[in-house]
Amino acid sequence: MTPELASSISIFVLALLVGFEVISKIPTTLHTPMMSGANSIHGVVLVGALLVGGLADSPVGYVLTFLAAAFASMNVVGGYVVTDRMLGMFRRRPEPPDRTAARAPDAPEDHR
Repeated sequence: MTPELASSISIFVLALLVGFEVISKIPTTLHTPMMSGANSIHGVVLVGALLVGGLADSPVGYVLTFLAAAFASMNVVGGYVVTDRMLGMFRRRPEPPDRTAARAPDAPEDHR
């Protein structure tokens, strides 16, 4: 195992532990906003996929770049859809129209 690989694995494990600790401290009511924000921030991965795609020089590299860009795009769009649905829960519903106001004032009343 090379020193660079050991360092990368150590950083990954530490980030995993810190992430788990941070997520476990967040109240359950805030998980949806946090996840929708995290998904929309995923656009950084999309930019990274495009940058790496510029360096691809084989068909495998092109396929992996396409897959990374496609999955990152789906995650970004999904983050915005979840955010929109979440914000929709806080919108006021329009009040139903008043039935008496809908009738013309000089229209004859129907007494059957």
